[in-house]
Formats: sequence, C-alpha cells, structure tokens
Amino acid sequence: MKLNKGVIYILLGASFFGFTPIFAKLGFSFGYSLGQINIVQMVISFFLLWSLTLIKRASFNGLNKKNIVQIMITGCLIGLTSIFYYGSMEYLPASLAIILMFQFVWIGIILEWIFSKIKPAPITILSIILILIGVFFASNFVNGDKGGLPYKGLIFGILSAFTYAGFIFCSGKVAVNVDPWTRSSLMVTGSIILVFIVFMHDIPTVLPLESDLLTIAVGVSLFGAVLPPLFFAAGAPLVSGGVANILTSIELPIAILSASLILSEVVTPLQWLGIAIILVAIACNELGTKLF
Repeated sequence: MKLNKGVIYILLGASFFGFTPIFAKLGFSFGYSLGQINIVQMVISFFLLWSLTLIKRASFNGLNKKNIVQIMITGCLIGLTSIFYYGSMEYLPASLAIILMFQFVWIGIILEWIFSKIKPAPITILSIILILIGVFFASNFVNGDKGGLPYKGLIFGILSAFTYAGFIFCSGKVAVNVDPWTRSSLMVTGSIILVFIVFMHDIPTVLPLESDLLTIAVGVSLFGAVLPPLFFAAGAPLVSGGVANILTSIELPIAILSASLILSEVVTPLQWLGIAIILVAIACNELGTKLF
C-alpha cells in the first residue's frame, strides 16, 4: 500500500479519538451522566461543524436526497459509537473498555470481506494478528481485574466495536465525492438526532449548563465527534476499509500515552510492549509488500 494523504488523515483522526477516554472519565468523575455528556457533546459538534462548513463555503455539489440520508445514517454510527464507548467506560476500567472497542479491527476486515468481496491478503492477516496481540498487552488486561465485571459494560464495549467498524467502512463507501466538510456536518446531524432520541429525558438536565460539563463536552466534541469524522471523511475514500481499520489502531497507544501523561495512570512494561507490537504491525502492513 502506497503511503498517501488518506493514510495520514486516518492516522490523525484515530489519534484525536484516542484522547476521548480522558474527557469521558473526567465527566463521570464530576458526576455527569452518559446522556448529559453525549447531548452537550453533539450540540457543540453540530454548531461547530456547520459553522466551519458555512464559513469555508464548502461545496454542496453531488448531494441528493438519497445520499444525504445515507450520510446521516453513517453519522448515526459514530453517535452510537460514542454512546456505547462512553457507556462501557462508565461500568468498566478504561483499559478493558478500550480493548473491547478495539475488536473493530477484525470486525472491519470481515465487513470488507462480506460486503466488498475483498479477501484479506496474508500480510493483512498477519498485521491483524499482531495488532490483537498488541491490544491484549497494551490494554493491561493481563494484570487487570477480570472477575465480577458488569455485563452491561461488556455489551456496550462490544457494541462500540461493531458500530465503529461500521462507521469506518461506510465512510469509505457513502457519497465519497461530496466535500468532506459537508459530509462531516451531515454526519453530525445524524448523530445529534440519534442522541436526542435516545436521551430525550436527559435534555432538560443539561440546563443551566455548568462550566465543568461545558469543558468536558468541548473536549469530547473536538476529539470524539468533530476531528475524527472530518479526517476519516477525507481519508477513508483513499484507502480500502480493511487498511483503514488497521491504521486506526494508532488510537490505542495514543489513548494509553495520554492517560499516562494527563491522568497520571501507571503504564506497565507489558503495556509498552503491546504499544510497540501495534506500531510494528502498522509498519508491517505499510511495508509488507516490499518486505515480503
């Protein structure tokens, strides 16, 4: 696979998404609910993305009723990912929530195989295996508490993996010729509608808006709902869905590094080993054709 702008965009989008656990955990520590965090996050994301889209005078060429609905449904997938991912962290340690969500790697390859009839190459399969091994160590699952875990958190974690893989897959298939700014704004429109429906009863609780909730919401908005979809929208059409899933694995080491530096969480040697394995797997997939 040739290194191109698509690869860079997806790596940047995944890196930004890696900071979201910090803001989500802070939000829960302040006593805010899953609904409150998601509602304010999506409202900020909606106004920010549409404002930038209009200011930049992004093109609306190529839009029609059919692909507008398709783009908004794709946005619903990132909205669901936000709900399930944060919901998992509400019940589980962040390390376990991350490893569950990271099952999107193999789920995405299967989606590509089923719907696009693209059979993964041997080097891709090797990269996936290395990534899953790296995820296992980097999540600190070996030393974590594996007993008495809430099933609700486990289910949310697995669901976040399916919705995240679906979002990445659809980002590379739906209305790829439409301006990325316009696509991202329509995606967040789908997300905000979904969140309002799911958390309808929590809407009154966000007012009056507290400064702590606003700070948390701005953080999860930028790093969870604005920057990743924007970069994925620009990069996903330039690479295959399977490659996109592998590249987004950079989110895990970013999440662990940010937790270590910002939340002062201890990163064990096994976790550093896992991070190294993931980076090797990404490099292996990038250079695999030349190396083998």
